[in-house]
Amino acid sequence: MSEDILKIGQFEFRSRLFTGTGKYPDVDTARGALEASGCEVVTVAVRRVDLKATGSESIMSVLREGGYTLLPNTAGCYTAEDAVRTARLARELLDTPLVKLEVIGDEKTLFPDVPATLEAAKTLVDDGFTVLPYFNDDPVAARRLEDLGCAAVMPLAAPIGSGLGVRNPFNIEIIVKHAGVPVIVDAGVGTASDAAVAMEIGIDGVLMNTAIAGAKDPVRMARAMKLAVQAGRDAFLAGRIQRKLYATASSPIEGVIGSDQNGRS
Repeated sequence: MSEDILKIGQFEFRSRLFTGTGKYPDVDTARGALEASGCEVVTVAVRRVDLKATGSESIMSVLREGGYTLLPNTAGCYTAEDAVRTARLARELLDTPLVKLEVIGDEKTLFPDVPATLEAAKTLVDDGFTVLPYFNDDPVAARRLEDLGCAAVMPLAAPIGSGLGVRNPFNIEIIVKHAGVPVIVDAGVGTASDAAVAMEIGIDGVLMNTAIAGAKDPVRMARAMKLAVQAGRDAFLAGRIQRKLYATASSPIEGVIGSDQNGRS
């Protein structure tokens, strides 16, 4: 697994678990959870976090001390223009080309506005950004985003913060099968088994926030998610057995004493 590197644009990562910074009860809990997760990439909401904060009790100080790769996101943006403006502000403040592009289309469900996402993605790619767009689990949208030059695609597993797990594994599987860039499942993971199932489909990574920060014990859940992502990745690479309708004996019965050539006693 040490050579199982995830490449996104010019960046390389060993951990396939991406985490967020919101909803933690305090900075110390956030610090402990991030460390326990083993993550390398942490996303921060440009419009909700003071990116210039330097105090010891700020989440930005935790991220800088931990040496994490920051993935600014455009959460809270409802138009392509607003998302582009927010991404450019993040690049100026954090000196990174990375951006998790979010253009929300509905305030209640937080589902993405796909046409606006495509518009913003084109502008940002042309402007030199390494774009990771959040969108519905739509294989057509995934292809169009990749064609625009996005460095990865981030289909949702379920609505943001819902904890419902992968609601449509078949669409995710289609996206994985046809994608020429990494596929990172974003939003909807609720517990460790959800992360493992997602990774077993063949995705390249999982981004989560609420599942860890909202747990009764965020640090322990972060550790569980780390192990689940690793287990799911190993299982995918190992190759699962085929599903069969009927039983198949684990031990061959041909040649068993007292049986005929058809295996009957």
